[in-house]
Amino acid sequence: MCETCGCGEPGKDGIKIVRPEDLEHEHAHEQGLPHEHDTITHVHPHTHGHGHVHTHEHSHREDHHHHDVHEHEDQHVRIKEVHVELDIMQRNNLMAERNRGFFEARDILAFNLVSSPGSGKTTLLEKTLVTLKDKAPVCVIEGDQQTVNDAMRIRATGVPVVQINTGNGCHLDAEMVRKAIGELNPAMHSVLFIENVGNLVCPALFDLGEAHRVVIVSVTEGEDKPLKYPNMFQTSGLCIIHKTDLLPYLDFDVEKFRTYALRVNNKLEFLEVSSRTGAGLDAWIAWIEKHRK
Repeated sequence: MCETCGCGEPGKDGIKIVRPEDLEHEHAHEQGLPHEHDTITHVHPHTHGHGHVHTHEHSHREDHHHHDVHEHEDQHVRIKEVHVELDIMQRNNLMAERNRGFFEARDILAFNLVSSPGSGKTTLLEKTLVTLKDKAPVCVIEGDQQTVNDAMRIRATGVPVVQINTGNGCHLDAEMVRKAIGELNPAMHSVLFIENVGNLVCPALFDLGEAHRVVIVSVTEGEDKPLKYPNMFQTSGLCIIHKTDLLPYLDFDVEKFRTYALRVNNKLEFLEVSSRTGAGLDAWIAWIEKHRK
């Protein structure tokens, strides 16, 4: 498992970067194995310390000295795991700064869109692109564990897109984004949307080099999401309360949700949006334009 967030297995985290011109071919073979020329192997450092420490056998009649040795070894392993985690995050943060420098050099405004699965993130992005693409160059990096379904939806809007399939991974990291940028080659003065893997836990830990992190929460999810997953709300600048057209049919309390979210991050901004009816979309586009200018 990844020592940072627990995703994946050693040697099995196959990261696939799919180019726009390959999307139709990949869509037809989305259930098959990655092609060799499109596959980039992504392996986290691992320690197997716990496995070695706990494999020896002892009975309850062993003396106290043996238990002291066991506890000392266990403590040593935990310390080693902490160092591995710090190393992973330091490398990611360094790559994120390189991405950020690239974005600044090309005057690219990058947004990291994060949410739970089923929040309507891709639908919101589709509606956003249709409106925004006439105002500025726009491009998208799509992140999912498998399939190119969302990338195909984005491509239908006429916007350049690259798909990252993370395999067993539960988040995008800065290195994956760097490789996707190389394939996408965003134009000067672009707006880049990075749609992260649907997960409110692990993506909060990984800076991708974005200028703004936007967390999207559906009203079907419950008001206590900020209290359950505080890291994501602490690291986001904007929270979109999505699918507001469903509010008449649910018990979701918008004000209670805002109160919980502000308890976690008192600088968090909010927008209420329905992609289905279009309510709030103008305010969302205006928020993007404000930061673009």
